[in-house]
Amino acid sequence: MSVSSQDLAKSRQTISAYEDYAEQYDAIVRHVPNEREQASLKRLVAIAGTSGRILEVGSGAGYDADFLESLGVKVRRTDATKRFLELQAARGKRGELLDLLTDDLGGPYDAVLALCVLIHVPRDQTDQVLAKIAGSLRPGGAFLVSLRNGDGETSGEYHTVYWRRDDFAARLESAGLVLIRDDFNVGRDREEWSTFLAVRPA
Repeated sequence: MSVSSQDLAKSRQTISAYEDYAEQYDAIVRHVPNEREQASLKRLVAIAGTSGRILEVGSGAGYDADFLESLGVKVRRTDATKRFLELQAARGKRGELLDLLTDDLGGPYDAVLALCVLIHVPRDQTDQVLAKIAGSLRPGGAFLVSLRNGDGETSGEYHTVYWRRDDFAARLESAGLVLIRDDFNVGRDREEWSTFLAVRPA
């Protein structure tokens, strides 16, 4: 399935908005993951293996990758927003430009990480993106993803898609992934988030 011009336009608008907002985002985001986030990342590494190779899509300011690297894994940092990669480069961290909708992901990886990223993938592109991610994992590899909990989607500067837990769990299953854990939490501004850990069957 190809990416429609309408979906591509939504994605480009979101990327453009992040180009303008990257430095403000860097200033407000936690530079060290909190305990709950660290626990999720440690579970990912437990599956990937401490010598594992992890693809992070939507690295943003790169602090989750910093934490993962402190656990011994290698992280391929990627983002569709050039400004985020420049901010990481200023800290001596190398990232690559990667568009989840249009680019090949490479692999096989021991794990893929996509936190606060798939909320910007248009709903009718989600199955295609999940199949691409599943295909980039080695058998037994893990996928950690977080999404906004709710219904529908909002347009504007940032195109945001909301998912209910059971609906997204079904999408993971359709992509050939096995869900092994999911968590719910309330974040900044009372936003509801769901985090899913799934594996590609060995």
